[in-house]
Amino acid sequence: MRNYDLTPLYRSAIGFDRLAQLAEHAASNKGNSGYPPYNIELLSENRYRITMAVAGFTMDELDITSEGERLVVKGTKAEQDKERKYLYQGIAERGFERTFQLADYVTVIGASLENGLLDIDLQREIPEALKPRKIEIGTSRVLEAN
Repeated sequence: MRNYDLTPLYRSAIGFDRLAQLAEHAASNKGNSGYPPYNIELLSENRYRITMAVAGFTMDELDITSEGERLVVKGTKAEQDKERKYLYQGIAERGFERTFQLADYVTVIGASLENGLLDIDLQREIPEALKPRKIEIGTSRVLEAN
């Protein structure tokens, strides 16, 4: 894996430090393995859905936490009462922790578990002050020089 030096970006770009941190986080992968598999779906302009394949997990064994700009999904398997003797074990029964970095103003609006798929719905809610607004053009000057 390549490590990219983002120092020149820090020296010449002001206010983009969060973007550089996101790039560093993505490059390092911070322990996110390929388990459990997931999809990220764009439902509309400001709505998203994360679908995770969590076969074998119950609602009580899953925990979803929104921590500022991070979404953390944890799965903790309960201890088995009896020891099983597998001839082949292809279904993972291990716990996991997957972290997603959320963009500004993206919030979790709900989650559901059905048929082994965990759906987490997200929505971007941009504050009114940051939305584009129409500026009326007048015929006289608003500011006059003295």
